[in-house]
Amino acid sequence: MTTRTQQQVTPELRRWIVEQAQAGHSAESVLRSMLASGWQEEVAMQAMESTLRSHLEAKAAADGLPPSVPVPDPRLDESPLYVDAGDRRVHVLQNMYNPRVVVFGSLLSDEECDALIALAQPRMARSLTVATKTGGEEVNDDRTSSGMFFQRGENELVSRIEARIARLLNWPEENGEGLQVLHYRPGAEYKPHYDYFDPAEPGTPTILKRGGQRVGTLVIYLAEPEKGGGTTFPDVHLEVFPKRGHGVFFSYERPHPSTRTLHGGAPVLAGEKWIATKWLRERRFE
Repeated sequence: MTTRTQQQVTPELRRWIVEQAQAGHSAESVLRSMLASGWQEEVAMQAMESTLRSHLEAKAAADGLPPSVPVPDPRLDESPLYVDAGDRRVHVLQNMYNPRVVVFGSLLSDEECDALIALAQPRMARSLTVATKTGGEEVNDDRTSSGMFFQRGENELVSRIEARIARLLNWPEENGEGLQVLHYRPGAEYKPHYDYFDPAEPGTPTILKRGGQRVGTLVIYLAEPEKGGGTTFPDVHLEVFPKRGHGVFFSYERPHPSTRTLHGGAPVLAGEKWIATKWLRERRFE
């Protein structure tokens, strides 16, 4: 058997890996075949990862998709039940890879939820959405909540939460937009939409000057309704229930529906829902 230092990833091996993927073989079965042929596990895994990534990027380009970019990525490789977020141990409740959707538990304490709502209440107004045709903001009939934005690092509580989020998602604080707090009364909803900025819209270049594309979203539930109000992902038939203190994170590596990150806030059927939303950008958000 050849030694680790003698093993070279050849063009022929890369072609074979792509052929196996195109034939529908799972990554696990391809890896087993490579190990059975004498490949070192570390070399085999690196070959598969780099080859398939290149293959998928080439296929995406051929299909006319925008190029992918790095995204926030919680460190969950070893399937931990808890993640160290600096000042708090956060629970990992669910992890989906395609689309990347992670549900976190105990992200905020009850006291932090109450304090954030209290600070936000005096500044609430009808929620706006980004006007992609102009780069400004506008009232949208699909979004019937009220809301407000904190400036990044505006106060001690916001700073503490932002530092926790940055560590949890492995993404710089300065790449985050200001924390937005939203209030949904009975009947209020946010119909399914994407959080990235549509490259085809004329206002998008203006929006992107402030920090590039959005690449990830974290929704934190501050107060839970009695019924309804979940975060839905229609493309994958997933609904995350709005449990207080919990949060749902999802990322999107390119501004395209192929990310399957269509999502919405289901109508509140009874009670009221409060959430905090954090959007993550490619670069420093100004």
